[in-house]
Amino acid sequence: MRAFIVDRYGKNDNELRAGDVPEPTVGAHDVLVQVHAAGVNALDSKIRDGEFKLFLPYRPPFVLGNDVAGVVTRVGARVREFKPGDAVYARPGKDRIGTFAEFIAVHEGDLARKPKRLTMEEAASIPLVGLTAWQALIERAHLRKGQKVFIQAGSGGVGTFAIQLAKHLGATVATTTSTANAGLVERLGADIVIDYRKDDFETVLHDYDVVLHSLDNETLKKSLRVLRPGGKLISLSGPPDPDFAREMGKPWILRPATRVLSHGIRTAAKRREVDYSFLFMRASGTRLREITSLIDDGVIEPVVDRVFPFESTNEAMTYVEEGHARGKVVVKVRRTEVP
Repeated sequence: MRAFIVDRYGKNDNELRAGDVPEPTVGAHDVLVQVHAAGVNALDSKIRDGEFKLFLPYRPPFVLGNDVAGVVTRVGARVREFKPGDAVYARPGKDRIGTFAEFIAVHEGDLARKPKRLTMEEAASIPLVGLTAWQALIERAHLRKGQKVFIQAGSGGVGTFAIQLAKHLGATVATTTSTANAGLVERLGADIVIDYRKDDFETVLHDYDVVLHSLDNETLKKSLRVLRPGGKLISLSGPPDPDFAREMGKPWILRPATRVLSHGIRTAAKRREVDYSFLFMRASGTRLREITSLIDDGVIEPVVDRVFPFESTNEAMTYVEEGHARGKVVVKVRRTEVP
């Protein structure tokens, strides 16, 4: 099967190689999915460049890609929830990535049926950002009606989903974006829109309950100052903390490193009586089914900027790396559409 492959880690001129690889092996609890579309995420570039090789030691060569929508073609002997012909979507488990390919084997526990209202391309845009927003706002922050949340980079992939989810939960939502994207985030439900090129969010926002951070280290430090005592700062871009090492199942290897990496922000957060945590989203078919219900009920709308052909996967990654995408970018792997 055709796939896009990481041959080596590195940032300089390190394009994915288009090549042929064996079709995935299907275990007893696995579902073989013919990929129709795959979402492209900033995480893909970080994995390719080796930024996560300490935590996610993929051994090159390996197939990249973390979002999938497609059709079931075969199921393992113990699979009961899915059958050939089912339209499905998933964020494969962290050890089972590889959606930039014609087929992928996904554990049944990470899979859900595709929302009926969405095309394959729209569905492929959802899993990683949807699960990230869900785990940050619902599972980690316990966001509830009447609270105030600051979602950074509101016009990005996570931001466009998180704004809608936060409004559904009854929160007041503030976000940052450019003037060109102000109308988009307002339509999604943002109550306070700050043009990051003109205004400093630190001078506008005060006593917030939750900050969902996805930008640089300087923005992380400033985010502490807009939170009330007892507020929660949840970072998607680091630094990783010791709890992350524990979640990865490698506490004795990673805990010392994460303790050092996050010492400064954890100390500053403690001084301000704020809770800091790093979130690395985990796969979950159960949560995806809940997200599917929200989508099919019209609560959440996908935001897709561009759809690239499969052969232009490297160009799609470059477009995401430039940082100007409104919502998600997707590659269309298979041309035939299935409802």
